[in-house]
Amino acid sequence: MNIASVGLFLGKSLLQSQVLGSIFGADNSAPNVGASASGANDLFSSLLSQQIGKNNPDAALTALLNPSKSANGLSATGRNLALFNPEAGYNLSTFINSRDVLYKAQFSELNQIKHGVSQLQAAGEGLAAISKETPAAGVDALLQNFVGRYNHWRESFNADVADGGLLDKVQAAEVSLYELEQSVKNPFLGAKDDIRGLRELGITIDPNTHFATLDSKQLAATLSSKPQGVVNAIQDFSTHFAKSAELLNSANNFIPNQLDNLGRAIHYISDNQAALKLEFGNGDAAKPNAKIAQALAAYNQLYA
Repeated sequence: MNIASVGLFLGKSLLQSQVLGSIFGADNSAPNVGASASGANDLFSSLLSQQIGKNNPDAALTALLNPSKSANGLSATGRNLALFNPEAGYNLSTFINSRDVLYKAQFSELNQIKHGVSQLQAAGEGLAAISKETPAAGVDALLQNFVGRYNHWRESFNADVADGGLLDKVQAAEVSLYELEQSVKNPFLGAKDDIRGLRELGITIDPNTHFATLDSKQLAATLSSKPQGVVNAIQDFSTHFAKSAELLNSANNFIPNQLDNLGRAIHYISDNQAALKLEFGNGDAAKPNAKIAQALAAYNQLYA
């Protein structure tokens, strides 16, 4: 999910949704995508400026005449009976409650990806130490170490970007995994020495699992026939891979921007949740699955 405007999403966009059309008794037809920005802002302002009960005075009067069924403007079941459609308002709050939990979990998990990218950047930079003087066994060991660290990172987050995963459709996560995989698969590494990428050194990536493997026999054969070419290809890979990782974490790029957007959404909900509940109802508490609950716990431990 791409939430480049997620703070506004929970402010203006939510209040212009078909759900809110139902709450305030507005037309429930599909929204006019060509509507002007000023018109949208006017709608937002008018909705917020309405007094509780203005759209449904009978419901408001009922709530006032039955104080035992109301607390702080809400019924005993957590609904705002002054709304045209209290159930739709309650459902909106349920949605916001679930998003609050999801965004915190995504923030925590994406931060882990960011940390992993930094570690892989260091691992890639470490391969620059390989030279023509490095024994074949040393080259093999260093490449095996890199492959192991790359696979550990992939294993940690493959499920997150799968369909229905915690970071499904979160572009920063998907791009991070994709870009670093493409860097490993780059067929032009070592081209000047007639080497066709890391594949000729025995490093390949499984298209299904996305894990890398190193064929030590293939590496030894290429080292034997093109020793300087192997070194040059590894040096080239080291530079390009580390740069790709650095860019993903650089200011105003994918990961920092996504974390910033998630942070804004989290703070928006935190700052406005009480008012939103009073306006639309309490909503059901979020019911996170095991993965979201685990990431949420990590978020709360670090940031709560």
